[in-house]
Amino acid sequence: MNREAIEWLKAIALDEAILGDGDGVEAVMRRVIDREVCFVGPAARNSLVQVLTAEATGLGLVDGLMRDPEVSEVMINGPSDIWVERLGVMELTDIRFSSMEALREAVDRLLGSVGRRADDMSPVADATLPDGSRVNVILPPLAIAGPVVTIRRFKPGGMGMSDLVESGTLTAELSDLLSWAVVDGLNILISGATGSGKTTTLAALARCIPHEERIITIEDAAELDLQHPHVVRLETRPASPGGRGAVSMRDLVRNALRMRPDRIVVGEVRGPEALDMLDALSTGHRGSLSTVHADSPAGAVERLTGLVLQAASGLPHAAVEQRISSAFQLLVHQERRSDGSRSITQVAVFKAGPGVEVEDLFSVAEDGTGFWASEAGAARELIVGLRGT
Repeated sequence: MNREAIEWLKAIALDEAILGDGDGVEAVMRRVIDREVCFVGPAARNSLVQVLTAEATGLGLVDGLMRDPEVSEVMINGPSDIWVERLGVMELTDIRFSSMEALREAVDRLLGSVGRRADDMSPVADATLPDGSRVNVILPPLAIAGPVVTIRRFKPGGMGMSDLVESGTLTAELSDLLSWAVVDGLNILISGATGSGKTTTLAALARCIPHEERIITIEDAAELDLQHPHVVRLETRPASPGGRGAVSMRDLVRNALRMRPDRIVVGEVRGPEALDMLDALSTGHRGSLSTVHADSPAGAVERLTGLVLQAASGLPHAAVEQRISSAFQLLVHQERRSDGSRSITQVAVFKAGPGVEVEDLFSVAEDGTGFWASEAGAARELIVGLRGT
């Protein structure tokens, strides 16, 4: 069936959906196709229903990629350059949008379905889809070759520590240690570069929090699915087209302190909220978790220090380092390997004292072999000692 016929069917179905009896888009599409395309078989009609429904409600042409369990990321770099990450490996697809306008319409439908928008005044948007996928959109003229859409998908129901062990992200022994650290109330900072799996590890660790405790999660775009009985999920809000109504990460961190949290989970600290988070963790909020974008443990400390100094430029550098070392007990660093796999490559403890000093508990050599700086039992004793200081 040619493009003109598809557009004609879609227009009829959408008109009936607007004027009809409240049926969903898919039901209306099926009714129209059964009536107008009765000359093709049931299988072909079913396929056409899926295509038209996807085009009417989302990204249309890439809908099949969103249903592929092996695809973890969909990257649309304009109408004719669409990539996926499948099982950790980047692949160029043969999917193409018919025009720049068709892609822009698809972007509007996708964002509109979750109450977000992007336009000339606000050309950047973040959103979370109903299935938990995280979406980032950036429009021309900021994106030179056309609208760019990046969709990060997550395993339905999320991943637990046993899943991370099975995937090779960490060993069973290290999983036991980190799970114990969460239950015992240590504050943990997870660092890593883009795509290293920080958020997946954060969610898996958070699932170890005892069920009688209250968790407040704070994210730019809500994606954490903790499968915990008492979770309050907070999400930032961008400014309206008139520049009003924005709610920042810093606003949410401050408000979370008034919500009687047992644990605070900050999806990623990337701005002035770093100062408020450190203040909270340094004054009794135990067992909290966060991630920071960095390519090494040293880089994580450097990045966090810089973020705090941006929020409070008058603070002495030494005072900021002291807050960091007293706020967190563990640093977990994660990397994405060349074959697409993710691995925790270093776990270290923050040591009390002037400056920020970390001591390795576990690290992975270049050949992929993991080794303990000391026996796991001794590592646990070291963590207990530090927690009491």
